[in-house]
Amino acid sequence: MENSVEEQRRLDIATKKVQAMMGFYKHLAAYVIVNLFLIAAKWFTLDAGEQFFTFSTFSTAFFWGIGLVFHCAGVFGTNIFLGNNWEERKINEYMEREKNKSTKWE
Repeated sequence: MENSVEEQRRLDIATKKVQAMMGFYKHLAAYVIVNLFLIAAKWFTLDAGEQFFTFSTFSTAFFWGIGLVFHCAGVFGTNIFLGNNWEERKINEYMEREKNKSTKWE
């Protein structure tokens, strides 16, 4: 009986993770489609002498991109940027460096 409860709990957690990932991918697709449309619309409606590469052209993509990065961090965690066990590796690296410094003079 307890196994089925544990199994159901794990299934619920996995389902929520997959739904969160799907939500992120939909957000990413909307980001790409909408921003391509906005940038293309700007390109095709340029007046003579008007510059394309201005902040206003890419401001929506920029600010929405910040939100997208936070959405990504919320879904996949911050380990996506630093990798798994990043803290542990850095601690070991510094400890090894200190060990090498102390044994260098012995």
